Amino acid sequence: MGNTVLDFILQAGTVVKGVILILLGFSVFSWAIIIYKWRYFARAKKENERFIRFFQTGRDPKALLVTTRALGISPLANLFRSVYNEDRRDRTELRRTIRRYLALEEAKLLRYLNFLATTGATTPFIGLFGTVWGIMNAFRGIGAAGSAALAVVAPGIAEALITTAFGLAAAIPAVIGYNYFLSMAKRMIILTEDFAEELEDYLSRTGEPRESEVRT
Repeated sequence: MGNTVLDFILQAGTVVKGVILILLGFSVFSWAIIIYKWRYFARAKKENERFIRFFQTGRDPKALLVTTRALGISPLANLFRSVYNEDRRDRTELRRTIRRYLALEEAKLLRYLNFLATTGATTPFIGLFGTVWGIMNAFRGIGAAGSAALAVVAPGIAEALITTAFGLAAAIPAVIGYNYFLSMAKRMIILTEDFAEELEDYLSRTGEPRESEVRT
């Protein structure tokens, strides 16, 4: 009888195999999100820095608007472009518009993080369910064999514990990724909120028309 992890998986029952497939699905999606968010935040940080440099040079709003078109990930650039293209009849309307688009940018930063949190919280228990089920099957096998010798018990227990290992393998990267990206998102949200206050004063002073009004 084989004693590799693959052998134990192939010899496992239908329920245990199903649990392993579920955990593999969680793990694959979690790693996809981790890679995506890593690239997303790296690009957002670079684009934010680029936009801030342009913004601090004191360029007029129309020039800044042109700059933002090449910065599709930056929350700061997106906020500026979205607010600039809206009607701004008075300060109250401007403030309301900024809050609306600020909430949208914050939602983008936090997107998909809930899945990582869910993976980290649930996959250990899903793995534990598979383990309990596998141990139940192992004890039934012991009863059928009429022996509790180590040679009889060990393969069944090892097979059952595989799901716990899969559960932890899915949960640990998800928890680490969630905490890391949540920290990055919070820092970027604070930066965006600070910029929103500055943007309100800036647009109130300039009183420039919207993009649709300056197109030729």
